Amino acid sequence: MNQEVIFEQIKEKRSFLCVGLDVDLDKIPRHLLSDADPIFSFCKAIIDSTASYTIAYKPNIAFFESYGSKGWKSLEKVSNYLSSNYPNIFTIADAKRADIGNTASSYAKAFFENLSFDSITLSPYMGKDSVEPFLKYKNKYAILLTLTSNEGAEDFQFFESSGTPLYERVIQVSKTWKNSERIMYVVGATKVNYLKKIRKILPDSFLLIPGVGAQGGNLAEVAFSGMNDQCGLIVNSSRQILYTNQGLGFDISAKNEAKKLQKVMEQELIKKGII
Repeated sequence: MNQEVIFEQIKEKRSFLCVGLDVDLDKIPRHLLSDADPIFSFCKAIIDSTASYTIAYKPNIAFFESYGSKGWKSLEKVSNYLSSNYPNIFTIADAKRADIGNTASSYAKAFFENLSFDSITLSPYMGKDSVEPFLKYKNKYAILLTLTSNEGAEDFQFFESSGTPLYERVIQVSKTWKNSERIMYVVGATKVNYLKKIRKILPDSFLLIPGVGAQGGNLAEVAFSGMNDQCGLIVNSSRQILYTNQGLGFDISAKNEAKKLQKVMEQELIKKGII
């Protein structure tokens, strides 16, 4: 998928919403547990109910892997369902992988060829040879962890060398890598005070913004500080959408929550003159 398709989805749906698929069998509606594949049943219902308001889906791979081979089979089904039924919706494998050489190439093959994801989240700590194998794939994207929402982000991401914090060096150095135009960046919504600075360094790149909703990020503030002329934002919400209702009608509740976020996003897009 090229970035023009993402931008067209933003304009068409008047939204820059990503729904995170963080599937926890302890939280999904009880009636789904009797299905042959409750993980897929839950994801399919969420996808079908929210697709009108969503430009991206982000399965969190750990939640699938935690259920062993059954979870991986469910992930394959989710990926295939998205590719077949919603080919213009951007897909993100939230895997946070990182390694070098043949290992990185094998990870890329697993998620880009076998699972057909459009992108994958990566840790940049091991440098360019852990990321460039993913960038060899045309119309596929590496999304680098840059400045995250969690408390432990301050352990390393703000460490300064020659006056430059580590998160900023990640951005600067990654821009020199081969096919760097296919890199996107993760910036947590709770780090909104740094978004304007990051946007100046990355005027054209898409930023994946987790942390809106349950983690306390403010959507309007994120849009004000991070939006560029083509929006340039993919804002993720997971628990706020997935688990508002844990009984019958959970998919309708998810749809309503997605619509609420879309309406806020629509107003921000209008303010920016994008739609």
